[in-house]
Amino acid sequence: MKLFLDDIRTIPRGYEGVRSYADCIRFLNNNKGNVDTISLDHDLGEIKNGYDVCKWIVENEYYDGLNTIILHSANPVGIKNMVQLLDRYLPENIEIYYLTL
Repeated sequence: MKLFLDDIRTIPRGYEGVRSYADCIRFLNNNKGNVDTISLDHDLGEIKNGYDVCKWIVENEYYDGLNTIILHSANPVGIKNMVQLLDRYLPENIEIYYLTL
């Protein structure tokens, strides 16, 4: 299963979509072990953002079944912070991709 977190962009075909931090965490908790790809935006128009989701993934060791994390954002500093966090703590078998839009 693939999850796409973004508050404004169109959800790509083949992805389940959520629009907020809370919805993302709820979805991940309800689908533990079934999510293999997560695509995260940084800026969500709320206090919590994609970086907070990355922190949650690391703090909760949400690695079971997870193969790929894609970071997509128009915020290059936000992406840099997310990449640094994930590079430091994710297991080596989880791939990280990023693009600045």
